[in-house]
Amino acid sequence: MDFTNILKPEAVRVLSTVSSKKRLMHELGDVAASVHHLDPQSVIDALLERENLGPTGVGNGVALPHARLDGISDVRGAFVLLEKPVDFDSVDRQPVDLVFALFAPVDAGVEHLKALALVSRTLRDKGICGKLRSNPDPSTIHTILTEAQAVQAA
Repeated sequence: MDFTNILKPEAVRVLSTVSSKKRLMHELGDVAASVHHLDPQSVIDALLERENLGPTGVGNGVALPHARLDGISDVRGAFVLLEKPVDFDSVDRQPVDLVFALFAPVDAGVEHLKALALVSRTLRDKGICGKLRSNPDPSTIHTILTEAQAVQAA
């Protein structure tokens, strides 16, 4: 599993106007539609359905919303840096500003779990999170994430 396979450069966004978790899910639906050609409402519904099972805010300002969807053949992602953190019902009750969403086929099985583990491992690194927060440029963020994986693998 590799960030370059999951995260296209155009699926990285820096947003200043998101004011709620629900609005963030709509933005993720828009990214999924424009970059991965997925139905935005299906993405929004699937992400919200997953959130109802338990929030995906993992702490330290990081959220990993994810969903399984029909009409997708491999695991894909979207990354959003929020200029203003939003409440996400995170485990540590802290607002979220780093969001990595994963979209997987309904029958993805282990590939979905590998992608989730990769993203989780990467975003647990406080140094990487600090770099992401201090570089509000989508192409720089994409580079930080893809290079972080190379460093972790070494």
